[in-house]
Amino acid sequence: MRRERLMVGLDVGTTKVACLVANVVDEYVEVIGLGTSPSRGLEKGVVVDIGRTIQSIRKAVEEAENMADVRIQNAYVGIAGKHIRSLNNSATVSITRPDRIITAEDVRRVVEAARTMPLSPDVELIHVIPRQYIVDGQEGITDPVGMTGTRLEVDVHIVLGSVTAVHNLVRCVEAVGIGISQIVLEPLASAMAVLSSAEKELGVVLLDSGGGTTDISVFRGGDIWFSKTIPIAGEHITNDITVGLQTPIEEAERIKKQYGTCLVDSVGDEEKIEVATIGGESTKQVSRKKLAKVIEPRVEEILDLAMQEVEDAGYRDLIPAGVVITGGTSLLAGMAEYIEKRYGTPARVGSLPQGIHGLRDIVESPIYATGIGLLKYAVETRDFVPAKRSRGSSKGMLGKMLGWFRKFLRG
Repeated sequence: MRRERLMVGLDVGTTKVACLVANVVDEYVEVIGLGTSPSRGLEKGVVVDIGRTIQSIRKAVEEAENMADVRIQNAYVGIAGKHIRSLNNSATVSITRPDRIITAEDVRRVVEAARTMPLSPDVELIHVIPRQYIVDGQEGITDPVGMTGTRLEVDVHIVLGSVTAVHNLVRCVEAVGIGISQIVLEPLASAMAVLSSAEKELGVVLLDSGGGTTDISVFRGGDIWFSKTIPIAGEHITNDITVGLQTPIEEAERIKKQYGTCLVDSVGDEEKIEVATIGGESTKQVSRKKLAKVIEPRVEEILDLAMQEVEDAGYRDLIPAGVVITGGTSLLAGMAEYIEKRYGTPARVGSLPQGIHGLRDIVESPIYATGIGLLKYAVETRDFVPAKRSRGSSKGMLGKMLGWFRKFLRG
C-alpha cells in the first residue's frame, strides 16, 4: 500500500528564509513547493527582531504553500548561530538481569545517563546523538538491543543552544501558525544533503557558509564528532566589496554572485565589470581582478578560522576525505580549488543528493542544502507530517525538541 505524506523543511537563516515542501510516496521524495524571503530579523543566526522575523517566515511559507497548493501545519526547523555549542560525553550502565540480554529500556537508561549533566538555566538541550554503543568492551555497535552482556556503554554527541535563542525562534515559527516537528541542528541537516556515506565514514569536514555564520562539523566513522558555528560568512564579503569598490550593498551582493572569485591569479588584468556608484545614478568600470583582491582575503579569513577550530578540536589530521563546502559562499568561483591549494586537502562543493526529485533546477543550488537536508532528516527518521489542506492550530512544540531519543534509536 502506497504511503503518501507531506514533509516541510524550514531554514531560517541570517540572510534568507527558505521553506521547502516535499511529497513523499514510500521512499520517493518530490519537492513540490519552495518559498524564499529575505531574512529581516536575524543577526548571526539569532533572532533580534521578533516582528520582522515573523514577517519573513510568513512570506516564505505562503510562497511555498501557493506553489505546492497545500496548507502547512508542521515543519522541521533548522537552527544554527553563534550560541550553538557541542560536546562529547559517555556513560555506562550495568545489565543485571539473569539472562543479560540488552533491552530497549537499557539503551534508554544509558543514553539518559549520558545526557544527564549540570546545565545552567540559560542553556537548552537540542540533540543527544548516540555515536556508538560498547558492550563488554566491544566497540562500534550501532544497535545493542538483543545482544548479551553485563556492561553497556554509549558515546554521544550533545548539541546545546541558548534558551533565549531557541525559544525566540520557536515563538516566531509558531506565530505563523506552524507547529514544530523537531528543531534540527543545521550542520546535521546539511550533512545529510551533501555528504556521502563514504566521506562520513572516512573522515570529513563540512563547512556550511551562509550569510551571517559558517557552520563547521566533523564526521568520522559515520558519525558527527564535532560541531561549531563562527559568526563570519558571506555578508562580510559583501560588506568588503561595498567599501572596497564604493558601491551600494545590493550592487555588491550582485557582483559578488555574478563575478566573484577567490582566486586572484585566475583573473586576467584586462577583465572589466560595470559597477553602480553610491547613489545608483551612474556606473563605473572596475577591473575584475580588483574585485578578486577584495574577496580573497576575507575568504582566507573565514576558512582559516574554520580550519583552526577543526585543528583545536584535534581533528585536523583525521579528515582524509577532506573538506566539503556548501551554502551561498561556496558558489564563489574557485572555492574548492582554493581550499585544496591552501590546506593541501581534497575539497569539493556540496551538491544535491540523489533521490530528490522535482524542482531540481531550483533547489540543486548549495544555498538550499539545509532545506533539502531537513527533508532528508525527516525521511530517515521516519517521522512524517500528514498532508493537510487546511492549517490547524499550532500546538506548543517545545517539548518535541527532546524527541531525539525515539528518532535516533529508531533510525
